[in-house]
Amino acid sequence: MIKKILALTLCFMALSSSVWAAVKPLEEQRKEWDKWLDNLKEEMIDKGISKKTIKRAYKDDYFHEVKEVVIQDKKQPEFMLTSDVYLNRLVNKNKVKLARKHYKELKPKYKKISATYGVPLNYLIAFWAVETHFGYNKGKYHLIDGLTNLSYKNRRAAFFKRELYHVLQIMDEYDLSGDKMMGSWAGAMGHFQFMPSTYNAYAVDYDGDGVADIWDSFDDAIASAANYLSKLGWKADEPWGQEVRLPWNFDYKLAGAKKYKPVKEWRKLGILAADGKKLKLPADAPAAIILPDGRRGRAYITLSNFRRIMIWNRSTNYALAIVRLADYINSDKAFKALSDKYIYKISDEDILAVQHFANRILKTKLKEDGKYGSKTAEAVRKLQKKWKLPQDGVPDYLLISKIKKYKSRADFMPPPQPQKPRRI
Repeated sequence: MIKKILALTLCFMALSSSVWAAVKPLEEQRKEWDKWLDNLKEEMIDKGISKKTIKRAYKDDYFHEVKEVVIQDKKQPEFMLTSDVYLNRLVNKNKVKLARKHYKELKPKYKKISATYGVPLNYLIAFWAVETHFGYNKGKYHLIDGLTNLSYKNRRAAFFKRELYHVLQIMDEYDLSGDKMMGSWAGAMGHFQFMPSTYNAYAVDYDGDGVADIWDSFDDAIASAANYLSKLGWKADEPWGQEVRLPWNFDYKLAGAKKYKPVKEWRKLGILAADGKKLKLPADAPAAIILPDGRRGRAYITLSNFRRIMIWNRSTNYALAIVRLADYINSDKAFKALSDKYIYKISDEDILAVQHFANRILKTKLKEDGKYGSKTAEAVRKLQKKWKLPQDGVPDYLLISKIKKYKSRADFMPPPQPQKPRRI
């Protein structure tokens, strides 16, 4: 017994020493940080940022470690939200009520902005509601601290360093203090959560006070949002699309955000509005069919303005939340929550299993990270094709079950059909 305890003790000591050896002393970590920060400052000065702004942003002995932003950047949900659950979280009865209230109050003042930039006010209110809950949640992080930490030994360091440069550029141009530069953990700022690079490209000083103040001047903020959407190519008189009903024989290979056909071609294929009526959309407008939750979920036909929203935020569900809320604002219909009762809930483990299986069997080179993106969707379609399943690109319980039961390539073959007995 004593020998066992001694052996365990020695093992624990060896493990502890190896762990401590892997962790650098705090003093050494600080030296690495200081050296990196000095190089960062020089890099920003070389790009045109004044020494005055650098000194204001990084005061003497600067060492603001903000671990929370790094944790946020790495965070993943255990389960991917279905589209309906996501939409119910972002668009609910209370938000619709508040959005309609703000729309009614602000319409007289801001109809000129809407007319000038060609972006309907109901959409601008919808963005405001979804991004910051009508300005109540503009972000609690100092952007200099957050983006500096995210630029240091981070998986997306290059991206965050570019955004940090834009923050310093804003401070430089308008002589703003670091305390003014507040936003989200990822660097989004103001009423409409502009990234710093977006601010520098599209922010507008609408009230004419010399500063495009998207934090505290709602005039500047809403004009900047309208300008951004306008420059992206917003079509003032074109709807975003609508929910649709697919025919029983719909070819799911035709679905996809980048697979366009004129609306009149979709009509010929039997696409109807969700209520079974004819599509009320411009006949020649290029449109795509999207299936956020696959063939068992809702289907939508989307036009150009939907794609403009997805440039603002590349999430399909985000874009659907914007247009759903905008439609409610522009109508008096009673709010009704969506139901995903019959939709399979995809977990990150499911996605990881698909990625690992595709890499092993299809020889794809997917990053096995449990995240569902366009490359994973394409791999799913290939697997669905091999198993003679509808190719909607979204894994469901049937595909996951086949992956778990897979033994050999023979599993891709259809089961043998019973032969009819011969007549003698």
